[in-house]
Amino acid sequence: MSNLFLRTLRDDPSDAEVPSHKLLVRAGYIRRAAPGGFTWLPLGFIVLRNVERIVREEMDAAGFQEVHFPALLPKEPYEASGRWVEYGPNLFRLQDRHGADHLLAPTHEEMFTLLVKGLYGSYKDLPLSIYQIQTKYRDEARPRAGLLRGREFVMKDSYSFDVDDEGLQRSYDRHREAYIKTFERLGLPFVIVSAMSGAMGGSASEEFLTPLDVGEDTFIRCTKCDFAANTEAVEVPAPAAVPLDGLAEAVVCDTPGTPTIQTLVDFFNGSDELRRADREWTAADTLKNVVVKLRHPDGSSEVLAIGVPGDREVDQKRLEAQVAPAEVEPFDEADFAANPALVKGYIGPGVLGSESASGIRYLLDPRVVEGTQWITGADENGKHVMNLTAGRDFTADGVIQAAEVLDGDACPNCGGHVEIARGIEMGHIFQLGRKYAEALDLKVQDESGKQVTVTMGSYGIGVSRAVAALAETNHDDSGLVWPREVAPADVHLVIAGKEGGPQRPAAEQLAAEMEAAGARVLFDDREGVSPGVRFKDAELIGVPTIVVCGRGIDADDPNKSLVEVKDRRSGERVDMPLADVVPHITSLL
Repeated sequence: MSNLFLRTLRDDPSDAEVPSHKLLVRAGYIRRAAPGGFTWLPLGFIVLRNVERIVREEMDAAGFQEVHFPALLPKEPYEASGRWVEYGPNLFRLQDRHGADHLLAPTHEEMFTLLVKGLYGSYKDLPLSIYQIQTKYRDEARPRAGLLRGREFVMKDSYSFDVDDEGLQRSYDRHREAYIKTFERLGLPFVIVSAMSGAMGGSASEEFLTPLDVGEDTFIRCTKCDFAANTEAVEVPAPAAVPLDGLAEAVVCDTPGTPTIQTLVDFFNGSDELRRADREWTAADTLKNVVVKLRHPDGSSEVLAIGVPGDREVDQKRLEAQVAPAEVEPFDEADFAANPALVKGYIGPGVLGSESASGIRYLLDPRVVEGTQWITGADENGKHVMNLTAGRDFTADGVIQAAEVLDGDACPNCGGHVEIARGIEMGHIFQLGRKYAEALDLKVQDESGKQVTVTMGSYGIGVSRAVAALAETNHDDSGLVWPREVAPADVHLVIAGKEGGPQRPAAEQLAAEMEAAGARVLFDDREGVSPGVRFKDAELIGVPTIVVCGRGIDADDPNKSLVEVKDRRSGERVDMPLADVVPHITSLL
């Protein structure tokens, strides 16, 4: 360590929010270069390369072949697929000196498709799965959490090419199995959840999430069956319709000072005329109409209204997933002024819908089925309507899965109860189908001599993100605690003795013997550094085994020398004869 390019910090960096960001900077693994961009220092680069190695070994073992593309790509393939526009502001666009448009690649579907198109033309060439490990770029609006959400990141992306859907399913299953093996080797806990395809397109889609409170993804898992899904992909089943015969007529009520759901429910429960005889009114009896703006990739905007039961909020991420590639923007006071038919706090279905006077598209939660009755806005200040009945008194332009999913909701699969958790997306696998093959005319000749469009799959792993996820799941109050296979070294060897004492020669010989036996040794041979600082750095850096050459070293009789061997994860310390250390370390490798 006397020659290692390393500087540890005692205090957390001021811009760090999550443990992985704090510890990776403090322990000298990464250094901030720009918002969303980090420099890998020697120890960090070793960990990154170890993660890459594991990913590469598992991809190779599954029979996938590695290629490598440039990150700077031409506009035309992405224009052909529609993603030049669909990606919106998340895409880094630039021009060369000749004025030609280029991009920094966020993913490489188009380029893989064109590569295969240029080389293969027969069903005999397929199936094929090829991959790369490469730096990607996305112009994140709010890069945060260190390596977890950056503008530049390392990703493994692979693509499968098959003649038919049955072949695609087999390729998908092979990648799924390879991902399970990869994350098990990395030592990352994971849950496989159903997911949305988003800007990637395609049909079947699953995410590999590492459960963590700092994760940006929210998912549900059933307490009864094995169902799990990202909340963005949860589909709430519609209840059975209610017969319209005999239902009470809609009544407009004066409800002054009730611009919120809670004030409205309290008003109804506190009114002798409006109070229910069988039970109290709840927020679930109300219909909340939320208005937002959509900004489409071509720059145009649209007003959208969403009707949800009043006991639920509109989930921003679920809404964004449903309307992608459009971006959701808030509906502000200026927008209300431009749409006088919308009375803030009292918006009802009467002024909503493509066929209404406002022309505002109106989408409803699946629970709002024909025959359900609601308390909702009457489109006048201080007035609501009671018993407004879906299918009789109002209709909508369609259905949208945008309401928040709550802990204890019914499982869409078995009817049991779900629990809510948060996680970090570590991997995502898609059955892309023929979207990109059709856009770029990738066809092969089948057995009958007919030209058929190839069907594709896309499979990604966040390599640099995995380093952060490993740090999030492997640390304690003292620092990092790396799993051995990804750690920057197997042993952190510390000298704890006075300069000129027998500890340094003994440690130097021990380091040489451990390295000769195949162990990777991080040797703290710094001079002028106190044992206390050395111990703290060893804990912070997080190598799995710490060996201390201290007072137990006998200068007169090495056979009597003892060294301390500490397991960083368990904290267990053992005083071990010097001669036994190398065999012990090799047994751990």
